[in-house]
Amino acid sequence: MKLGNFSGSVLIAKGDEVLVRKGYGLANIEIDVPNTPKTKFRLGSVTKQFTAMAILQLQEDELLSVNDPLSKFIPDYPEGDKITIHHLLTHTSGIPNLTDFPELEKIKKIKTPIEEIIKIFKNEQLEFAPGEKHQYSNSGYTLLGYIIEKASGKTYEEYLKENIFIPLNMKDSGYDHYNTVLLNRASGYSPGKDGIVNAKYIDMSIPFGGGCLYSTVGDMYLWDRALYTDKLLSESSLNEMFTPFLVW
Repeated sequence: MKLGNFSGSVLIAKGDEVLVRKGYGLANIEIDVPNTPKTKFRLGSVTKQFTAMAILQLQEDELLSVNDPLSKFIPDYPEGDKITIHHLLTHTSGIPNLTDFPELEKIKKIKTPIEEIIKIFKNEQLEFAPGEKHQYSNSGYTLLGYIIEKASGKTYEEYLKENIFIPLNMKDSGYDHYNTVLLNRASGYSPGKDGIVNAKYIDMSIPFGGGCLYSTVGDMYLWDRALYTDKLLSESSLNEMFTPFLVW
C-alpha cells in the first residue's frame, strides 16, 4: 500500500478465526469509492477452481467420468478420442491456449456463443500428445464449461449457483454479466503509459469456464472452508481434486 502497488480487499484466517477482513485502496478511482470486505471483484482464473469442482460433482452423480474422452461431448473434435476430461482439468491436453489467438481481439467485446469460441482453437494442431506434459491452457476450461452444460442440462451459471453458491451461502458470488446492476462491484484498472487507466472491456462469455466469475473475500473464505468438509464432494473426490498430476 505504501508503495502504491496494491488495491483490493484482504481476508486472513487461521482455522475458523478471521484475523483480518479489510479493504485497501479504491474500488472506483473516478468517484473515490473505497474497497471494503464487501467489494465484488472478478476472480479471473480462480474461476477454474469452481469449474473443476463442478466436473467432479458431475462425476459423483455419474453424469460423466474424468476418464471420458472429449469426443463423448464433441464427437467431431479432432483427436477428441485421445483427449480426456482429466487432460483438460490438468492443463495436459496439448490444446493451444485460447488467449494466444489474435482472432480473440475481434470478438472479445461481443457476447459470443460458446460454440463459436471453441471454433477458434478446435481445428488447430495439438502442441503435444495429450498427457505428455503440462502447458497452461484456457481452452481446456472453456471446453470444461461446455461439458458441464452438456452433462448437467443446465447453463454453467445455473449449475454453479445451484450446486456450489447456494449450498455454501455464497450470496456475493456469480457470473459477472456486464449489464447487471451489481452492488459493490469494483471497477477494473490497468497500468498505462501515464498512470492508471480503465481496463479494456471484455465480455465474460469469452473467458467463460476459465474466468467469468466474481466474488468477495468473505465468500472465498466460505469456499475455502468447504474444501475441508464433505459439503460439496466426498472425501475421496476431494483427494482426487488435490492430487498433483504433473508437477511444474
